[in-house]
Amino acid sequence: MSAIRLLVLGAVRQHGRAHGYQVRNDLEYWGAHEWSNAKPGSIYHALKQMAKQGLLVAHEIAPSTAGGPPRTEYTITEAGTEEFFGLLRESLAAYHQKPDVLSAGLGFMVDLGRAEVLGLLEERVKAIGAWREGITEYYAPEKGPAQFGHIGEIMNFWLDSSDSGAAWTRSLIERIRAGAYTFAGEGEPFVGVLAEGQDNPYATGERHPGDDR
Repeated sequence: MSAIRLLVLGAVRQHGRAHGYQVRNDLEYWGAHEWSNAKPGSIYHALKQMAKQGLLVAHEIAPSTAGGPPRTEYTITEAGTEEFFGLLRESLAAYHQKPDVLSAGLGFMVDLGRAEVLGLLEERVKAIGAWREGITEYYAPEKGPAQFGHIGEIMNFWLDSSDSGAAWTRSLIERIRAGAYTFAGEGEPFVGVLAEGQDNPYATGERHPGDDR
């Protein structure tokens, strides 16, 4: 799955209605441009594509007083909401080699109920274990990397990564069980997006042609 779709749908959904630059600003606020493919061009392309696919609705608003082009604002559709939650659940339950998918899911996990998130994370631990078993069918860690020459270090890296991923997921499960964070249906959630005009201390400051559209 693509992290950019989850990130963009989630940002639009949190705002209710947002233009492309707001979405870009939010994702830079999260640092997503560093840990995912959420670059300006990818964000604006995703917005347009998902509008064509019926996941978002594009609303043209009046041109700026400076005579610029009409700015487009987006709202999420019922199909887009369904897509968002499907991607969110998959991001938390599956074991992906790319960390951007899980990172995107963590950013929106409180949009689900606490019990459901715990169940999805338990699925992730099981998925990691199954993946690890698949590797150890061919590679015996106790024999060390020499059994495959230096290529064995690749397998060592995979196994260590899966072990640390499972340990981290279990620790997150314990924190959530202990009452960490406010999940859907529990009260006022943490606001993770910037208000219109709010300063973003983490903005890259790089201009893109899509910023004014």
